[in-house]
Amino acid sequence: YQQIGALLPAMGYSKEQLQELEETINKTPADLVVVATPINLGKILNLNKPYVRVKYELQEIGRPTLQDIIVKFFRGV
Repeated sequence: YQQIGALLPAMGYSKEQLQELEETINKTPADLVVVATPINLGKILNLNKPYVRVKYELQEIGRPTLQDIIVKFFRGV
């Protein structure tokens, strides 16, 4: 996922995925971790640096909407 730059996506919540994510975060030279996932990863991972949890909402303006994109994607599968 090179196109997302310095962001680290949380790709899943299996035990193995969480362990790999924790190791990656802890090895990363960062002053702070921004947790923007549906679950609070800071509560279930043992992080060696401070974290802040952020929430966000999606407001769709115009087209394509998220639904349009998802429908188009699955029609192509």
